[in-house]
Amino acid sequence: MKNNTFLGGILVALGAASYGILTTFVKLAYSEGYTTYEVTFSQMLIGFLALLLINSFFKGKKHNNQANKPSSKNIFHLALAGTSLGLTSIFYYLAVQYVSVSIGIVLLMQSVWMGVVFNSILTKERPSFLKILAVILILTGTALATNILFDEFKISPLGVLFGLLAALSYTVTIYTSNTVAKHLPAITRSKWMMLGGFIIVLLISIPYLNENFNWSVFTKWGLILALFGTILPPLLMTQGMPKLNVGLGVIITSIELPVAVIAAYFILNEEVNFYQWLGILFILTAIVVMNLRKLQQ
Repeated sequence: MKNNTFLGGILVALGAASYGILTTFVKLAYSEGYTTYEVTFSQMLIGFLALLLINSFFKGKKHNNQANKPSSKNIFHLALAGTSLGLTSIFYYLAVQYVSVSIGIVLLMQSVWMGVVFNSILTKERPSFLKILAVILILTGTALATNILFDEFKISPLGVLFGLLAALSYTVTIYTSNTVAKHLPAITRSKWMMLGGFIIVLLISIPYLNENFNWSVFTKWGLILALFGTILPPLLMTQGMPKLNVGLGVIITSIELPVAVIAAYFILNEEVNFYQWLGILFILTAIVVMNLRKLQQ
C-alpha cells in the first residue's frame, strides 16, 4: 500500500511538474518569433493526434467492453467541456505575452478560489471555514506575488485580464473533468475533451493562421509543448491519482506553481524577489488548508 501511494505521488508530481515547465517553453517559442496562435494550434493538434494513437493502443490491449464505449451524447458533452481546455491555453499563453511566467502562473492559480465560489453557487452551500481561510491566503499571496503592494509594481492590465480569464476557464475545465461522463476511462475522456479544445483553438486561430503561418513551429516547439502540456500530464495523473487520497493528490499537483517559477528563474532569468516567494508560499499553504479534511479520509 505504501509503495503504491509513493508511486502514485511520484507520477502525479511528474504530471504537475510537466504543466509547470510548459510556460517556460512557450516563452522560449515567443522569443523565436512564434505567435500565441501558432504555439497553441500546434500543441493542440499534436496533442489530439497523440491521444488518438494512445487510445488505439489501449483499445487493442483491453477487452472491448461495451460500458467503455462513449455514446454520441457522451462525445458531444466531453467535446463541449473540452472547449474550456482550449480557452485556458489561449488565454494563458496570451497572458504570458504581457506578464512574466511567475506572475502568469499565480494568476492561473486563482482558479482555486474561483472553484470555491463556483461550487458554492452550484450547491447553494456556504463555504466551510477552511475554504474561506484558504481564499484569504490565496488573495494575500497573490497581492505579494504580483508586487501589487510595493512601489516596483508594474504589470500589464491586459496580462492580468487574460490571466484571470485563463483561471476562469481552468475552473470550468476542472469542474467538467470531474462531472462529465465519469463512467468512461480517463484516457477516453481526455481524447474527446482534447478534440473540443482543438476545435475551439482552431476556430479562434483561423484568421491568424491564414496570415504568414510559420509551419516550422510544429518541428521546433509543437512536439515539446504537446508532450509537456497535453500528453504526459493526463497519462501520468490518470495512473497516479487512483493510488492517492484525493486531498493528497490535489496538494501534490500544486507543485506546478513552484516548478513554473523555478524554471522561469533559471532558464529565462526572471527575477523573483522575497515577497513573491512569500506570496507563492501563501498560495501553496492555502491549497493544503483546503484539503486538510480530505487528507485525513
